[in-house]
Order: sequence, then structure tokens, then C-alpha cells
Amino acid sequence: MKSFLPQDITTVQMQGYLQSAIGPRPIAFASTVDENGIPNLSPFSFFNVFSANPPIVVFSPARRVRDNTIKHTLINCQNTKEVVINVVNYDIVQQMSLSSTEYPDGVNEFEKAGLTMLPSDLVRPFRVKESPVQMECKVNEIIALGEQGGAGNLVICEVVKMHIAEEVLAENGTIDQHKIDLVSRMGGNWYSRANQGLFEIPKPLTTLGMGVDQIPGKIKQSGYFDGNDLGLLGNVEQFPSAEEIAIFVKDNIAVKAALSSGEEQKVWQVAKNYLQQQDAESAWKVLLAPRVS
Repeated sequence: MKSFLPQDITTVQMQGYLQSAIGPRPIAFASTVDENGIPNLSPFSFFNVFSANPPIVVFSPARRVRDNTIKHTLINCQNTKEVVINVVNYDIVQQMSLSSTEYPDGVNEFEKAGLTMLPSDLVRPFRVKESPVQMECKVNEIIALGEQGGAGNLVICEVVKMHIAEEVLAENGTIDQHKIDLVSRMGGNWYSRANQGLFEIPKPLTTLGMGVDQIPGKIKQSGYFDGNDLGLLGNVEQFPSAEEIAIFVKDNIAVKAALSSGEEQKVWQVAKNYLQQQDAESAWKVLLAPRVS
């Protein structure tokens, strides 16, 4: 058995071991606003429920390991004492992942991730309309666990109002665990889907995804691509060049056939096939390729 003291390894190594050993971890999709009402949305897997009376949930925005800075979510919770915790199911997992991109201050992650801001009833932060369960919370206390990179900050939240989508309820009024289809975090790039097992989503931290808001309206409004498809498309840094598209199409018989069919849905289906393989670059080359008459 490999054994070591925490001080004998790096923080990055310690974090990796902890996140890989302790899981699956539920995801708090935390919505906040700053003092000027500007929204922020970010996911956190250091999260769980700790009390039912009063209803208390706790999540922990950690200090960044690389430079010891803190996240906008923590700053907003400190200043406004309010947050909405939205749960993450499989239908929005790619959009959730895209929202974790570290966009500059003032960028609306709701728009970047293609999610809908829904006004809350008792707090200022917006709810995520697409989330099946949304909890409006007051922040009771924030406990800093350290001052170095990697240190957590326990945000102790009291649920003041809860919203549950009727489509995830069973006939007896309880939440049907199959219908809600929750996902959770594991180590590395791995996630767990409650009713199907492990799947992988590359972390969107090495590049700055252009966002769902940059996807042409024709594609977003087609009804052919779901939220996860749009999240994948929005996670690329830039559109492929005309030259890259031409080379890709030249060597791909199936793509050529779809483009020459005159049927938009055939083109979209080929693109969707690539998205199902998490190959957003190829999907974009299909979607942006000139149609053959």
C-alpha cells in the first residue's frame, strides 16, 4: 500500500487523490449575483446536504491552486449572502461543464452555456430554468479552511424555497431517481450518471470556449441539437477555417453525401453523430461546410 503524509506531496497531487478517492460527488450548480446584480454561474463538486430542519446545504469554492485567487462565486456569497443551488442532471451536463470555463469578470455564464435565467422568488440570484431542482438559499456562514491555494471555503446555505420540476416526480409526489437522471463528479475528467455509470468530459480549462451564444441562430433554433450538443459546440475556442473544412470534406465520403443530398437534417445528423463521440471540431466542419448543389 502506498502511504504518505499530506505535506510530503504537492497540493495538486493531494487534490487529485482526494477527488479520485471520494466520489461520486453531487454537483452544486451555484448561481450568484454581485452587488450590482451581474449574474455568475459556476459548478462545484465539494457539495452535499447536511440538515433537513433547518434545511442546510454546504458547498466549498476552493482557492485556486495555481495562483491562490478566489472565485467570483465566493466573492458574491460574501457580499450578498445569497445563492441558488441548482442540481445537475444528464440533460445539462455539457452546458454545466462549459460554464466552468474561467471567463473574465462580467461575462454572463448563463449566456455562454446556453442556459435560461429564471427569476427567483425570495433571493436575487437567478435560477437555472433547465435544472430539475432549484434551491433558493440564504448564506448563513462562510468558514475559510485556510489561506493557501487549494484551501476550501465552506458556504453554509439555508434553503428558503425549493422548486422541483413536475416531470421528475413520481405519482406519490416524491422525486423519481430514474426520471431526475442525476450526474456526479469523479476524479480527473470522469463523471458518473446515476443510472448508467461512468462517462468522460474533457475539462474546458485549457481553452476559452466561445460559448453557446456564438452559435448561429439557425443551428440553435433548429430543435435538432439538445443542450448537451450545444454545450459541446460552444466549448470550442474558434470556428474551423475554410481550408480546414475543405480538407475534412474532401476525405469524408459520408459528409460529402450529406452535403449533396439537399436535406439539412441529413447534414445535422452527421454532425450530431460526431457530437455523440464528443468530437465537436468535426461536427463544426460538417455544420459550416458549403452545401453542394
